[in-house]
Amino acid sequence: MRRPVLLVVAHGSRDPRHAATVHDLVRRVRAQRPGLRVETGFLDFNVPSVGALLRSLDAEGVRDVVALPLLLTRAFHAKADIPAVLAEAPPRLRIRQADVLGPSPLLLAALERRLHEAGLTPANRSSTGVVLASAGSSDPEAIAVIADVAREWRHTGWCAVRPAFASASLPRTEDAVRELRELGCARVAVAPYVLAPGRLPDRIARGAAGADVLADVLGPSPEVAQVLLERYDAARTPLLTALGA
Repeated sequence: MRRPVLLVVAHGSRDPRHAATVHDLVRRVRAQRPGLRVETGFLDFNVPSVGALLRSLDAEGVRDVVALPLLLTRAFHAKADIPAVLAEAPPRLRIRQADVLGPSPLLLAALERRLHEAGLTPANRSSTGVVLASAGSSDPEAIAVIADVAREWRHTGWCAVRPAFASASLPRTEDAVRELRELGCARVAVAPYVLAPGRLPDRIARGAAGADVLADVLGPSPEVAQVLLERYDAARTPLLTALGA
């Protein structure tokens, strides 16, 4: 029996860097799992749309799909937008929505990778305060998850870790940078907890002007690709069980 198609559901953006980064990540997923069919659909701004892609898969004769939200937290898009789009899919498609990517130890590893690429070394760890800068959300569950990630990360040896948000919630990145300075951290690093460039990551970068180090977005790191595959595997298992495979 064929494995279900992995449909990566991305938000989309007017910023061309967003789609380019998503496609780079999907290419890495394909490289890590040869033979798995991976498609990318967007909720807005970019093509193909999720709906159009589902109709195309149905026309090809595909019957089993795992739809994976390219999101770090369970907020409005994962709870409402994506289920609504999937509900409009052709009825012959059997679709299972996978969990969002976060939280995951692999995402912390990806954050560490980006900070090291930006110039931090293990020797800097105990004297460096880190701002975990996310896009932000009005969903309390999503905000709580970011706060939990920051607390967990703090226990790995950083001087301090503070969450910050580019929109909808406080504190902002620049406020968290200032707090870490006042706390006495010898250096301050900003780690964007976002997947791809765009308007909100640019706002994070502007807020990091007073920091010593600004890491890159998570992007197509191997750790993020591995999380996608873990979420796919977790979602496809009950789907195949239901089909008697």
